[in-house]
Amino acid sequence: MKYVDEFREPEKAIALQREIEKISRQIEKHIKIMEICGGHTHSIFKYGIEEILPDNIELIHGPGCPVCVMPRGRLDDAIAISQHPNVILATFGDTMRVPGSKDSLLQAKAKGADIRMVYSPLDSLQLAKDNPNKEVVFFALGFETTVPSTAFTILQADAENIHNFSMFCNHVLVIPALKALLDNPDLQLDGFVGPGHVSMVIGTDPYQFIAQQYHKPIVVSGFEPLDILQSVWMLLKQLVENRCEVENQYNRLVEKAGNQIAIKAMNEVFAIRETFEWRGLGELPNSGLKIRTEYSQFDAEVKFTIPNQKVPDHKACKCGEILKGVLKPWECKVFGTACTPEAPIGTCMVSSEGACAAYYKYGRFSNSTQKKVIEKPTASLTS
Repeated sequence: MKYVDEFREPEKAIALQREIEKISRQIEKHIKIMEICGGHTHSIFKYGIEEILPDNIELIHGPGCPVCVMPRGRLDDAIAISQHPNVILATFGDTMRVPGSKDSLLQAKAKGADIRMVYSPLDSLQLAKDNPNKEVVFFALGFETTVPSTAFTILQADAENIHNFSMFCNHVLVIPALKALLDNPDLQLDGFVGPGHVSMVIGTDPYQFIAQQYHKPIVVSGFEPLDILQSVWMLLKQLVENRCEVENQYNRLVEKAGNQIAIKAMNEVFAIRETFEWRGLGELPNSGLKIRTEYSQFDAEVKFTIPNQKVPDHKACKCGEILKGVLKPWECKVFGTACTPEAPIGTCMVSSEGACAAYYKYGRFSNSTQKKVIEKPTASLTS
């Protein structure tokens, strides 16, 4: 395949749907499959994939949204850094409206803080070059997907000897989060749709523990509708054949050993934190990254004093349970009413990868879903 339309052909989707329907009849129990990545969740709702699956196949969204898992206390820390004199805080657009305990970054900007949206860490480094009399801090966050670009930016800053640049590091790791989910007795999962973007960096080998220790199948998937349908079919096939393996549907971009150049840069710049707080999952050991002491001149947590306090979530917000897959967004009482993308209470409604944002954008306000068969090309698969 060379063009994106080829990943959305209705005829191929019909064929995959029929194969999924056929194999699902061989499974008597209700099957719960978690798509780990928020990008998959949005594709599933955008293309109506959940609605064409058999009734005994349920897709559950996981914690793979980096903005969503950010605890309120770390947002407060970022705002505190922005309020230091002579500081420019640079951040991705998704984080601007994430609510802290009092304000979001956007509200802090409205009150006078110099907070700017950038598209990459290198943009923030350019800000430091353009503003030599200012301290520029990049609010770094994300899973392994974005860690290499952060690492390469620090290496670039070091090579160019730029002293007015640092990063507030909030990078997290997907494997400890998966272990926490698998150890959660409230969540009984039958398989995983593995994250495509993360796997482009780390490869498929790190997921072996899921098959070997927890005896669950996982299929690393791409993000187009045919990718996801094929991945679901591959998972069901494993279940019917009593196999538990790590399979790679996204082999056009994901390699078994990952991207070794990216991994080398990550390991050079970052070390693993002993513990890091996640929204919904709490403190997880060895689940976050910190900047190594060799590059401490680029560590905002060394340069600045921050509150570093834990802040509980809003009492009405169920983001934590939604991130764990225990609840669906429509089971939160404030979803779509008090909590909307324009006035979010929780992070899941803010991020472009958030489950609540996906449900809201594509009109899923209840659990009333009419399963349907694709009989002709639909707008959902061709748009």
